Amino acid sequence: MHILCDAYVVFFIVCFLIALLPWLSCFNVDEKNKMSFSGPVEDLFGYTVQQFENSEGKWVLIGSPLTGQPAKRTGDVYRCPVGQNKGGVCEKFLLPESTTIPNINEVKENMTMGTTLVVNPDGSGFLACGPQYGYMCGKQQYITGICSNVSSSFKVLNSIAPTVRECKQDMDIVIVLDGSNSIYPWYPITDFLVKFLEKIDIGPAQVGLMSYGDSVSHNVSLNQFNNKNDLLKEAANILQKTGLKTMTALAIDTARKEAFTAERGARQGVKKVMVVVTDGESHDHYNLKKVIDQCEQDGIERFAVAVLGDYNRKNKTSEEINNFIVEIESIASEQKSDHFFNVSDEIALVTIVDVLGSKIFALEATSENHTSSFEMEMSQSGFSAHTSKAGVMLGAVGAFNWNGTVVMQSGQEFVVPKNNSFHIPEEQRYEGMAGYVGYDVQSAHTPHGVLYITGAPRFNHSGQVTVYRFDGENVTIIQKLKGEQIGSYFGSVLQTHDIDRDNYTDILLVGAPMYMGPERDEQGQVYVYKLNESGLFEHEMTLKPVNQTCCMAHSQNNCKSVNKNEPCGARFGTAIAAVPDLNLDGFNDIVIGSPLENDHRGAVYIYHGSQKSIKEKYVQRIAAGGDGKSMKFFGQSIHGIMDLNDDGIIDVTIGGIGGAALFWSRDVAELLANMTFDPSKINLQQTCQVQGRTTVCVKTEVCFKYRIKYSLTLDSLRAIARGRFNETDSRRLQKNESIVDSFCREHTFYTSDRLDFRDPIMVTLEFGLADEDSGPVLDGELPTSLNKTVRSHALFLYQSQRCKLTLSISMYFCRLLIKSNQEKFYVNIDIHNSGDNAYNTKVTLSHTENINYVKVEVGFAICNVARKTFRRNKSGYRILMYNYYFDCSDSEELDTALKDNFVSIVIPVKNEANLRFTA
Repeated sequence: MHILCDAYVVFFIVCFLIALLPWLSCFNVDEKNKMSFSGPVEDLFGYTVQQFENSEGKWVLIGSPLTGQPAKRTGDVYRCPVGQNKGGVCEKFLLPESTTIPNINEVKENMTMGTTLVVNPDGSGFLACGPQYGYMCGKQQYITGICSNVSSSFKVLNSIAPTVRECKQDMDIVIVLDGSNSIYPWYPITDFLVKFLEKIDIGPAQVGLMSYGDSVSHNVSLNQFNNKNDLLKEAANILQKTGLKTMTALAIDTARKEAFTAERGARQGVKKVMVVVTDGESHDHYNLKKVIDQCEQDGIERFAVAVLGDYNRKNKTSEEINNFIVEIESIASEQKSDHFFNVSDEIALVTIVDVLGSKIFALEATSENHTSSFEMEMSQSGFSAHTSKAGVMLGAVGAFNWNGTVVMQSGQEFVVPKNNSFHIPEEQRYEGMAGYVGYDVQSAHTPHGVLYITGAPRFNHSGQVTVYRFDGENVTIIQKLKGEQIGSYFGSVLQTHDIDRDNYTDILLVGAPMYMGPERDEQGQVYVYKLNESGLFEHEMTLKPVNQTCCMAHSQNNCKSVNKNEPCGARFGTAIAAVPDLNLDGFNDIVIGSPLENDHRGAVYIYHGSQKSIKEKYVQRIAAGGDGKSMKFFGQSIHGIMDLNDDGIIDVTIGGIGGAALFWSRDVAELLANMTFDPSKINLQQTCQVQGRTTVCVKTEVCFKYRIKYSLTLDSLRAIARGRFNETDSRRLQKNESIVDSFCREHTFYTSDRLDFRDPIMVTLEFGLADEDSGPVLDGELPTSLNKTVRSHALFLYQSQRCKLTLSISMYFCRLLIKSNQEKFYVNIDIHNSGDNAYNTKVTLSHTENINYVKVEVGFAICNVARKTFRRNKSGYRILMYNYYFDCSDSEELDTALKDNFVSIVIPVKNEANLRFTA
């Protein structure tokens, strides 16, 4: 297409409207400027982090659960000042020294204080837990866990250890020894007896000794010795009973009826325990079941030990050995695995002393009066903790043989639910599944009340999350969420969040940090569940880390030092934190840790909230920096609830192993842009002089606040621009400007001498902050570029001045009789424009099916007509056509002037007759 007038020079206007309104936006967490805290890697400094404020100032609390190693890994919590002119030096609380439970023999070594760290929701203090805290009952150690309740003034208010039980060994134990001739040698029996008795705290416990063969003898009565040394001397000198028969049923019955009597020192209300050690089948086995049933009725818990020495020495058959084992196992109480033992010979008896003692001397409070069935003895309460207005929740993963439970606060007391509280009998039979219930705990606030949530990452190997209600005593299960991959540890991390800030929970996030990705590495992922109107959680989306290989997780420089094909686990979802509205868009946000990403240096992802959910694709990723000497596993812990530098914006604290970093959230300017052209189109009648040429002028205005940068690109849709800026003699112009109150700037460009006007000229504006490392950042939800067009046809139409096309035609043809040789007829068309210049004039031709368009003999082809600028007071275009319609198109001819743009011609014709004669 050819230009029909002189080259144009265009002055265009760009307008920016900046409102310093709601600060913050998507990527407003400052990655470069942060406050760092460092500590010993070997102490796991940074394993947990919390933000805290009291009358003394603002702090970052940092858990270090292995502080004190290698001798004593008691753990501790550090307080690190923020903005208090203290140089950022962290100070230990020394919590293990002041966290204590009276009247028990505490074991604080390896208590791992600081493994769990949570701030009270009202800011009144914080809770720090050491789930490996234990104590001794006699020679047995129990790991029940403990938490330190610290006030806002950093004083320990009290110690919380709800699963600690009073250490009682009040039990009457009668040991029944087979002394028949088949026992050989005898000294291993007395050695076993002495070593076993050494573990018993005589006083709370009483011990009676009996031996048998053909008959039964009482060697020591329950109340005979009140100190251990005398008892040990007597036990070491017990002689073998001897005898040709093994009357086991008689011995058990005699112990039941005589040894456990008040005359021999038995105490009312004290647990009765019988230990039977024998090396052969009984000669009175026909009475054995009856005797065992009577012991069960009397509440005597029985441990049975089968010694296979005689069977092995005589090379007895496997069937004979099996019959012996079955008989002795029948003596033992349920569970058989806890109450029955067998050893290869008499000498091997000493190898079971420790395990037998741990089974017998379990706590008084164990279920069903069976000392060996563990409930709270290894509970590790405080493995996880959650504080809310509804109270404190403590996860106890080791409870009930590591099935786990959640200790619930009810008023001022703590309630331990029953062992099957987190189990639905209709779905699955309760058994020791070691699900680790309580690995993490959370609560959700709904219009219908509080929901409590706990994860069991090892349940059925694929993990499970249980949602339940608690009435102060009983647990009622509402919903169970299932993991989808074995070993993913689904449910190990939980987080609920009120996204829209209406005081009700909107979403639940469930971490599965060991979820195997496509590279067979521990990629990890996070499941997002939305709380529906029925009070149930529905799966909405699944979040995954951005980087899945080591090379992708590194910068280009660091990528050279690693195997580019090496799978790189991320463990995305190891930590999930609910943070208040970072960008003040009205919705709260989520931060997720991925500590194994970036070659074990770690990374975190920030997701911004939307209406009752989060924006899956709107994410800021912050990777740990440094040269490898800084902390590892960045993203192991996350917390962000406070404005720690008093700029009105929530800041985020991220912990790793060996340190923690406080990231400041930056202000964000809402930068609104608009680009206008005045006049809105290029008008040949409104001219100005540029470089001696008559041109068209367009003006603009640019308005800013703050220091910004912007760039303008001419004809951005084309490879070769049709214009250049006067200032740069280039299609592109870039500027940095300092803004105080307002900013206005005009720019000028001129067009090519031979300009193709077929398409409009696209002008692209790109803008941003000149200094991206300090000050505010731009609101990521608002555009930072703008595209507008200037129509490149040579016509600008005011409302009162438009194109005016008038059509006139003349036709001639040879005959009105259409013959078979298809003669032509001609149409002359004259288009006259009496208004302003018209562009993109279209001609539409239609005709009946019995007429065919042939060709244009004079004038322009129709396609050319549609691409020409039809200038004012011009006429022409003699074209062959039949029915036609003219349109101003882009030139906007007035509706009232369209009546002369359309002509319909009807030509009556006759067809030549064709006659054929045949004879």
